[in-house]
Amino acid sequence: MNHLYLIVAILFEVVATTALKQSDGFTRLVPSLVTVIGYAVAFFFLSLTLRIMSVGIVYALWSGAGIVLITAIGWLWFRQALDAPALLGVALIIAGVLIINLFSRSVMH
Repeated sequence: MNHLYLIVAILFEVVATTALKQSDGFTRLVPSLVTVIGYAVAFFFLSLTLRIMSVGIVYALWSGAGIVLITAIGWLWFRQALDAPALLGVALIIAGVLIINLFSRSVMH
């Protein structure tokens, strides 16, 4: 169940960050509300995950997955260009998340 909480936290963080881009500095009401509510829900589910998993591992997974997903949304939806160093950095983040999930004994404490 903990991994489900973490997935929900990641998805709401991605939705909130996407809405943050569209809120235009909190000058647009609906995207601003989506941002605030999305982050609140994300942090709630993140807190549930922290009951069982260590904070460093949870934060690494949450932020790493969020970075990769937001980068993909920026590229696909907002047409933001990615150069070779950006792609390499994202690939390294993906590798780090995979290494933690597949090989770390620290995932659960």
